Amino acid sequence: MAKITYIEHDGREHTVEVKNGLSVMEGAIRNNVPGIDADCGGACACATCHVYVDENFAAETGRASAMEESMLDFAENVQPNSRLSCQIRVSDDLDGLIVRLPESQH
Repeated sequence: MAKITYIEHDGREHTVEVKNGLSVMEGAIRNNVPGIDADCGGACACATCHVYVDENFAAETGRASAMEESMLDFAENVQPNSRLSCQIRVSDDLDGLIVRLPESQH
């Protein structure tokens, strides 16, 4: 299990425990964290779970796949640390992960 901190665009923080094997998106949805819409339910078919991964966890979260990069084309304000939270699997290595949420998912 990993503690993940989701920081809303306005600075509000939500630190929750997420079970290993779930995605960062599922952790947000199951804990009612606002700011992640997850319209496709985690199928990497939209960009409504866009997050900015804290630079200290870039290596642990890995690189975006080609499919994920294609979906990020639909997100607003994409940055080098942008990821789709449905594509990041939680493990003990992600304990302490911080993700920031964009102002809008649409």
